[in-house]
This record gives sequence, C-alpha cells and structure tokens, in this order.
Amino acid sequence: MYAFFYERMVKVFKVGEYVVHGNDGVCKVEAVEPMSGMGNDRIYYTLVPVYSSGSKLFVPTDSTKVITRAVITKNDVKTLMEEWDDIETLSVENDKKREDVYKAALRSCDTRQWVKLIKTSYQRNQTRLANGKKATTSDERYLHMAQENLFGEMAIPLNMSRGEAEDYFIGKVKSGKKEKKSKKSSSKSKSKK
Repeated sequence: MYAFFYERMVKVFKVGEYVVHGNDGVCKVEAVEPMSGMGNDRIYYTLVPVYSSGSKLFVPTDSTKVITRAVITKNDVKTLMEEWDDIETLSVENDKKREDVYKAALRSCDTRQWVKLIKTSYQRNQTRLANGKKATTSDERYLHMAQENLFGEMAIPLNMSRGEAEDYFIGKVKSGKKEKKSKKSSSKSKSKK
C-alpha cells in the first residue's frame, strides 16, 4: 500500500491528468513547462483546482513541500467501500491535540486517513448528540473538509459530481452492511439446524 502511494507521489504527471495537491484538493494539470522569468530551469505544473474556480497553482514538479499525487482509480474506490468497516478511527490522546490530529489527517492526502477522520468526527458528534450536547464546531468543520476531499476525489474516476459520488459511496457502504448482516443471520440459522 505505502509503496503504491509513494509511487503515485513521485510520478511526473501529464497535461490533462487529475491530481490531488495538498489542501487544494483535486486539480487538473493544465501545463508542464519551465516558468519564464524565474531564472532557473525547474519544470512547473500549472494546476487548476477542480472545485474552486478562477485560480491556478504553479508547483515545481520536484517539490516535496506539499504532496501531489494521482487521483485514486475506480478499483481504489471499490476497495475503500469494501474496507470501510475495517478502517479504524483516528487515535486522539486528548482533546487538546484533537485539532492537530485532524489537520495531519487532512494534510496526508491519504484517502484512508480522510475516512478515519470522517468516522472519528461523525462518531464523536453522534455520541455528543446522544448525551444532549451539541456537536463541536471543530468536528463539524473537519468532517466537512474530509468529506469534500474524499468525495471530490472519488467523483473523478466515477465520472460523477461530488454530491453524486457522496450519495453513491454512502449507498454502497450501507448496502454492504445490510449484505453482511444478512449473510451472518442466514449462517446462524443454518448452524442452528
């Protein structure tokens, strides 16, 4: 898994490809060329964020400051849906470090870290609501950012809008849980016979 992820980070991307670039999310590679007037011979990507109009990013192809990696594939989406229940929540030692843990998960540009963040924040909010407390602003904010990142990226290989990708993913995860419950109950009834 990590070798696969690393391989995607060091790849040189072509014009027209989609990448994930740090906190900017999904971008389309518009150009790969030297920057004129920069006084060096570094090659730069011109990246156009897919979900924020009117901006362009100029990123050195050899930069290691911010992660730039290929967008996940349809098979990666399928695997993520299948593994949803097995992906753990984030480990947060204490509430004072919660925001740092959430930020690190977002900055990782790792879809599994985003899933962990979504699950952690959602479960925490549900627990708070069940105890008569409000959901925290911090949890709501980071939950939203992780969902935007995850479903925005998934939309590309699925050829859907971000909202459609979210609905599709949630529907598949829920139907997968129903199938697992159905299989467990049918195997229990067979073992009783």
